Amino acid sequence: MSTTNTSTDTDTEALVALLDIIDNYPDAAALRARSIELLAAPPGATVLDVGCGAGRAVAEMTEQGWDAHGIDLDEHMLTIARRRWPHCRFEKADAASLPLADHSVRGYRAEKVFHDIADPSSALTEAHRVLAPGGRIVLIGQDWDGFFIDSDHPELTRTIVHARADTVAAPRAARRYRNLLLDTGFADPHIEVHTGVFTDHTLLPMLTGIAHAAAAAGAITSEQAEDWIGDQTRRGQADRGFVAIPLFLAHADRP
Repeated sequence: MSTTNTSTDTDTEALVALLDIIDNYPDAAALRARSIELLAAPPGATVLDVGCGAGRAVAEMTEQGWDAHGIDLDEHMLTIARRRWPHCRFEKADAASLPLADHSVRGYRAEKVFHDIADPSSALTEAHRVLAPGGRIVLIGQDWDGFFIDSDHPELTRTIVHARADTVAAPRAARRYRNLLLDTGFADPHIEVHTGVFTDHTLLPMLTGIAHAAAAAGAITSEQAEDWIGDQTRRGQADRGFVAIPLFLAHADRP
């Protein structure tokens, strides 16, 4: 789930540890399985997972009998993916410049990727190029303005969420999936909404990160950030945490 090449080994290991926890949630596993099912490619077909991260979905796509390729820009992530899934294929490439021939792919999957691309249409144009007629694209992503977090400070929470969203390259890409797919020549787009709900301390590193990002952007003070993080920490410890993140799943066909 990475489209940039700026992480350190330590950053990557911490991110992968968090993603492993989230990916093992039953709802997350079900959403991943649903996205793979929707590819509907025939046995032996070439399929892509763009922004593959540590490679779990690539391994699961390979288990379907497909020739699955994992694509990512982050060399640290690719190193982890190759170590974990040595039987799978991983390659460093940009989502807007894939090293594949025209019409050579039957399935294209990207999860939590397009918000990192300032011009998502560039990646979709490239997806349209490499997909064969009759192929399918499947996208998963969150809207960065749409994090729902219970807090003793609702106004501060709104400020933090929106300030963090403003630091993302394309924070509202997911709500635009349908129109973006139509505008780049895909047909019959469908949208599903799956909401992840977290009531423990699992997302505390993410919550800490968005508060610090809001402070770094000047939207709140460092003291406000630490107070808010303290509130979320206490909630997690007392089994009173609540975070809901709607995830948009889109799929469309390549005419």
